[in-house]
Amino acid sequence: MTPANTDTMLSRATSASWWFRSADGRLTLWQFPNPALSLWLATVVIGLFPLTAAHANTLGGVRRGALLVWSLDELLRGASPFRRVLGAVVLVAQVLSLARAY
Repeated sequence: MTPANTDTMLSRATSASWWFRSADGRLTLWQFPNPALSLWLATVVIGLFPLTAAHANTLGGVRRGALLVWSLDELLRGASPFRRVLGAVVLVAQVLSLARAY
């Protein structure tokens, strides 16, 4: 790799535009609809109501599963580097949370 290529790559990686824009130039902080994230949000709202222990446990599993699916999707198919990094961070947090639970 030539020094000019290295400088170009470094300037791109430190550019906010590169982190938050898709390959076609659109700003991509969020996208709708997102089924996994919608399911997670629904479980958060339902969790605000009084639930039996069994229902709360089931809801927690669905909530965690929805975040795992969302984070894997973002990591593999995220429209911008920011979204891929966010997916990786959430995935690591969820896996660590699962590991601590067992």
